Amino acid sequence: MKMISPLTTSARAVLTTVALLASALAYAGEDAPLGKPLAAEAGDFALKIETGVVIPLTTPQSQLFVVGGAQTIKALWTLNPWLDLGPSVTFMALSSQANLANPGTAWTFGASLRLKRPHHTPDDDTFFGISPWVDVDALYVRTGPLNRPGFAAAVGASIPLGEKRVFWIGPFARYTHIIQLDRPGYDNHDAKLLTVGLSLEIGSGIEREHQHVAALPAEVRTVTTESFSCPDRDTDGIPDNIDHCPDVAGPMDFWGCPAYKKLVVKKDKLELKEKLYFAWNAAILDPESTATLDEVVQALKDNKGFKVQVEGHTSSEGSDDHNQTLSEGRAEAVLDYLVAHGVAKSRLVSKGFASSVPLDTNKTPEGRENNRRVEFVVNFIIVNDGNK
Repeated sequence: MKMISPLTTSARAVLTTVALLASALAYAGEDAPLGKPLAAEAGDFALKIETGVVIPLTTPQSQLFVVGGAQTIKALWTLNPWLDLGPSVTFMALSSQANLANPGTAWTFGASLRLKRPHHTPDDDTFFGISPWVDVDALYVRTGPLNRPGFAAAVGASIPLGEKRVFWIGPFARYTHIIQLDRPGYDNHDAKLLTVGLSLEIGSGIEREHQHVAALPAEVRTVTTESFSCPDRDTDGIPDNIDHCPDVAGPMDFWGCPAYKKLVVKKDKLELKEKLYFAWNAAILDPESTATLDEVVQALKDNKGFKVQVEGHTSSEGSDDHNQTLSEGRAEAVLDYLVAHGVAKSRLVSKGFASSVPLDTNKTPEGRENNRRVEFVVNFIIVNDGNK
């Protein structure tokens, strides 16, 4: 049999062409007509995966096998923006013809050199950052029990996915040449295969320059502050403007007033917790009401700024004239009691409303009972500095 050279004439031509092209472009760098690249550094890493369909081109493989598949993995390190170098591994499987029991398989291991358009082209690149590439691989091939040398050459294009340019995808076509050394009893023709498919590349992305914004000088402002003190006559910690009892200390739960048992001091009135009782159809206080009135007296003594209007009300039973007289008499009876127990009469006013201001309906006994009442309306006297 005729001895086949380890590298055929066509193989030498491919390797020579690629080497010359790599030498011409290796140092083009940022002065290349592709525009100023973004930041890139030697040593950047990329993992490339190629999946494709394998077609045998020459005999005897084309006679023994039909189309198969191939899977290639490459680890590439950047030498400069144009060149990558790294190891590669490929597995190929060809389906056998009907008269063969086993498929044809091959493993290749080698070193790959890739020449590419830099991945770090500017964002406004005319070609949208697409990176055409060519590569060559020097291979060790294992087919069945045989070990052989070989080489591969490919062309393709990588399209960036996303602004960060971490993922790239694109088509490729790879020519693989497996060199058959002279072996007695074997067909010593070289195996030639074409793989076409899609490649996916995962890289470190691009490093973008940070925009430095000059710090503006700090603005200095002079703020004039005024100090205000809130009057608190009873020193209970509650300012007089919200204290319902500014002359006597009390907790905030009762708006600054003492916790009286039978009444609550509100902003506009003294609200009794219990009703005042009178003799039937008369303006005579029932002794049962004295405990409540005594606490009213204490609240007025505690808060000397209160001026109180005592209001008397009746139900709608009886004539209007009678009810008016009764309501006025009951209000005066309460006023007289307060004066008799130490409250200055100048702070008190009494007024009867008859049944003109009902709290409840006058159609039921319970409603009429609610309408017979005496109310204390508190007027707060605000003393200004010029009117003490």
